[in-house]
Formats: sequence, C-alpha cells, structure tokens
Amino acid sequence: MALDRPVSPDPYPLLPAAPAFGVTSADVTDGQPLKDDQVADAGNTSPQLSWEPVDGAQSYTVTCFDPDAPTPSGFWHWVLVDLPADVTSLETGAGSADASLPGSAFHVRNDTGTPGFTGAAPPQGDQVHRYFFVVHAVTEPTLGVDADVTPAVVSFNLAFKTAGRAIVHGTYRH
Repeated sequence: MALDRPVSPDPYPLLPAAPAFGVTSADVTDGQPLKDDQVADAGNTSPQLSWEPVDGAQSYTVTCFDPDAPTPSGFWHWVLVDLPADVTSLETGAGSADASLPGSAFHVRNDTGTPGFTGAAPPQGDQVHRYFFVVHAVTEPTLGVDADVTPAVVSFNLAFKTAGRAIVHGTYRH
C-alpha cells in the first residue's frame, strides 16, 4: 500500500536557472524503471554516465536525488564533487566508495551516511520514486567543500556556481 501523499515536484526547475546540456547513460533510460544494478538490494551500482563538455566549466559535480522519499528533504543517493573539467564520463561503478576517481574528485556522504552511491530503496509498496542523476557543470575548479559536508551544503554551493545542468532520471517501485 502506497503512502497517501502527493508526488513531489521536479526540484530542479525550482533552482536558479542554468543552461541544459546533454547527458546519456548505458544504464539509465530517461523516465524508465532503473535496472536491478541501480537498486540497493540488487546490484547497488552507480550507472555509467556521459555528458557533453560545457564551455566555461572548470569542474563537474554528479548527484543522484530522490525527491519522492517520505521525508520533507528527499533523499540523496550520490554526491561526487570536483571532477576535473576534462572528464566527460563515468564508468558503471564509479560511485563505489573505493573507486579510483580522477584528479581531486571525491564522494560526499549520501543520506545513508556513507560515501559513494547507494541504490534505490523506497519503502515496500510506496509510490513510484524518481531518481534524478544530474551532472552539474561548475564555474570553479573546486566546489569549495570537503567530504564532511552534507549533500544539502553541496546543493547550496551548486546554486551559485552552476554553468549548466544535465539530467537523466530513472524510476523504481519496490
């Protein structure tokens, strides 16, 4: 039985406007159910992502956010910051806590309290959840945060340092 609550809006139009750019994934088809690989109790593996380079980007941040989690603040599944500007793709599994990351890139703890990616895990019988995989083109070589900040602090910093935003989202219902 699904919790009786309205579907959350897409949170990204609520942020300061940023030009869109292209992102593709071999693992996530926009608007379609996630593969088992991206589900916490199945593969629990971050998806492959590729994106267009953005003029003016000095680094990239990649996030995965579920606005449909039964909390007022949604649920952050992945926060990867300070990817060098010449990086325009991540292989499947780059969200692993022990993945070798390029340059000075690092993971911020997700909402489970662990660094790296954690897969979809909505409550049993809840509504369909959306998982927004977002590549943020950043106007600075570093976002200016460290691994001990919260995903909300990363998001706040991105609001003022984003040169572009690319989004692909999958869905999942347990």
